[in-house]
This record gives sequence, C-alpha cells and structure tokens, in this order.
Amino acid sequence: MKSNKFKRWFSENTQLLIPVIAILALVIFNLIRDPGFFSITLTVNNDGNQVLTGNLISILNGASELAILAMGMTLVTAAAGGQDISVGAAAAIAGSVFVKILKGAASITPWTLIFAFLACCAVAMIFGAFNGTLVSVFNIQPMIATLILYTCGRSIAYWINGGATPTVTSPLLKALGGYIPGVPVPTPIFIVIIVAILFALVFRFTTLSTYIQAVGINQKAARLNGINPIGMKLLSFVILAVCVAIAGCISVGRLGLINHETLLLDIEMDAILAVAIGGNALGGGKFKLSGSILGAYTIQALTITLYAMKVPSVSVKAYKAIVIIVLVVIGSPVVKSAASRLWAKIKGHGSLQKEVAKV
Repeated sequence: MKSNKFKRWFSENTQLLIPVIAILALVIFNLIRDPGFFSITLTVNNDGNQVLTGNLISILNGASELAILAMGMTLVTAAAGGQDISVGAAAAIAGSVFVKILKGAASITPWTLIFAFLACCAVAMIFGAFNGTLVSVFNIQPMIATLILYTCGRSIAYWINGGATPTVTSPLLKALGGYIPGVPVPTPIFIVIIVAILFALVFRFTTLSTYIQAVGINQKAARLNGINPIGMKLLSFVILAVCVAIAGCISVGRLGLINHETLLLDIEMDAILAVAIGGNALGGGKFKLSGSILGAYTIQALTITLYAMKVPSVSVKAYKAIVIIVLVVIGSPVVKSAASRLWAKIKGHGSLQKEVAKV
C-alpha cells in the first residue's frame, strides 16, 4: 500500500525531481567542501537583538523576493504561455510609491505602513493590468508586451521621488526587511511562508489553478467550457503585480531607501529561471508552485555557494549560467522523453529476465 502511494505521489510530482536533485547536489557538494557550511549560529546584531546567522539563513533570507516573484511569474507563465520581464522595473515603481508615502507621513506607525503597502499594491496592480490587457485583449506576446514597462518603468520610479533616492528611518521598516525584535529569524522568510500559504489556500478552496492551467493548455477548449481566457490571463498579471509590490517593499525595508536604478535589478531573469528549474513548461499549461519556490532557493543556494568559493562577483553570473543551462536541458521535454524510454527498456529487460528465471 505504501509503495503504491509513493509511486502515485512520484508520478504526480515528477517535475519536482530536477529542483530537488539540484538542491541535494548543492547540499552534498557544500558538505564535502566545508562540513560547517550549513551551520547556524546565534549572534547579536547591531541593534542588540539575538539573531540567527549562517549560510543557510542567508539562502532562505536572500531568496525571499525571488521566491515571491517566482510564484506570481508561474501563474503568468501558465496562463499566458510567456513571461513578464518587467517585474524588476515594476518593483522599483511600487517601492518608490511605498517610500513616497512613508516620507510624507508625520510619523511611521503600523497603520501608515499598511496604507503605504496597500497604495503601492494598487499602483503595481494598475501596471499589471496594463501588461495583462496587452497580452489578453490585444494578443501581444507577453515578453514583447512587458518590454514597454521594462524599458520605462525605472524612469517612472525616478519621477515619483523627483530623481532623489530618499531614505526612511523607522524601526517598523527595519523590522520588515530585517528582524523583528525578539525574533531571531529574518522577517522576509516569514513573509514568503505567508504568501505561499495564501496561494495554497486559494488553490485549495477555488478553481483558480484549474482554470489557469486549462487556459494555458488549450484556450479554445477552455472557452467552450465556460472559462474566460481573457479574465484568467488578466488576473494572473494582477496577482503577479501584488507579488511585485510585496517584493519591492521587502527590498526597501532591507535598505531603508529606494534606489530606482538598482532595486531588484535583473531579478526578472532569475524569476523566469526559477520557474523553468521548477519543471514548469515555459509555454504555459500545467504548473506546480512548489517547483518554482524550490527553483528560487536553488538559484540563491548556487549564488551563496559561488561566493563561499571566493568566485569574483563579476564571474558569478557566468558560473550560474553554466549550471542553470545544465539543469534546464536535463529538465527539457526531449531529455525527459529519452529518459522515460530508457527506463521503460530497462524495466522491460528486467521483467524479461524474471520470466526467463521462472522458466
């Protein structure tokens, strides 16, 4: 019975095989290279709070924005069969709005922080709806449609704060991007968990994931079954926009300022790679959010590993590209199909040998 359950689970989650193997490979490699690589220590930070530190915490904490964006990117990829390359620029816009409101407040209270967050969510959703309209209504390829905001988004962020890079000093903001006093785990890790739980609840109690996958697999068939493809694509872009706003606020909280030129620069490429490494088809259709989350942590673990090996920062992207190419090729449909045929032959040969042995 247990064997059948395991086989059924494995057959339903084969796309998680690549990110799981990649993470395990990185873990084994680092443990061989440095047995203490994943050790966690309790230290006191500059604010006098006891916090957990170590490479494992750096991986979980550093991948927070990427993991959140990867979740939203997965929905857009599944529904629209393409990717949004403007998430970094949109995060800069959302972050600029967030800082603008906080700077204009007489004092930063929890309510001020919530209002600023809701405002930047609203602005991000407007730009997300703009991208979604171009894709769903005008049938423009997602990468081309989002190229507009990718090109001008950081300029819009620049205009919002009048070309300045204002800083915001607040214990609340510092807690958002760092540590809550008395809690040794970085706050962004909790935010990722909350976002993942919210997605899980939405998928559990609604048909959103089924509808999005149906639209991505066959738009015409989905329409015949009463699903609105335009609405699903538009909704996926709006949900991604909320993820963008969350990631932008976390990034602002880490730095305590907004720099429109560098905020989450090039993170859109890592988000797309996280979706691909997670085994999700970049052409749309069936998806697993957990795969994209694992893909995000795989990328961050690889980055931390390269830095621990003293690889120069200018060379990190080249090494990452080589490893990611290998992972993506291994997870490609061609390689998967060839592996399936090989495994079927091996099983068939094994069954034949058993039959011969019985005779």
